[in-house]
Amino acid sequence: MFFIKPIESNEDYQKYVDKKTPNSPILKNCLNAFWIGGLICSIGQIIFEICKLRGVEETNSYAIVSIMLIFFSAFLTSLNIFNKIGKIAGAGSLVPITGFANSIVSPAMEYKSEGYVMGVGAKMFTVAGPVLVYGISSSIIVGIIYLLLNTQYISLV
Repeated sequence: MFFIKPIESNEDYQKYVDKKTPNSPILKNCLNAFWIGGLICSIGQIIFEICKLRGVEETNSYAIVSIMLIFFSAFLTSLNIFNKIGKIAGAGSLVPITGFANSIVSPAMEYKSEGYVMGVGAKMFTVAGPVLVYGISSSIIVGIIYLLLNTQYISLV
């Protein structure tokens, strides 16, 4: 029979954790995030340039780029390809708008078996919901502050 030596101090515990924890390849992870995130942004820029060459207005081109990147991300998520890209790229695939699309499509696919209302509809925004609520709430607060500080509207008082 063998006995496990009890951990007597925080230093002993930290040594134990350091011995058992695998080293993280930080430089490799950063490089992968950089080049894959840059590739996603380059694809967006290529779509933008194609739109401009075809005579689409600049503001509409921005919308088209966002829509197409969201579509590609959702499509690749449905094929389980985006998750594989995410394992390699880390934050490089999650920071652009593609990560937002992935965070909505993944739970929707996972909970599809529970039905369209209680499964897809309810679980689709589990990850993205707080981001949307924070974004909308903060934009309303900033808008109100801007309205109060803008000298043009203060003259109404």
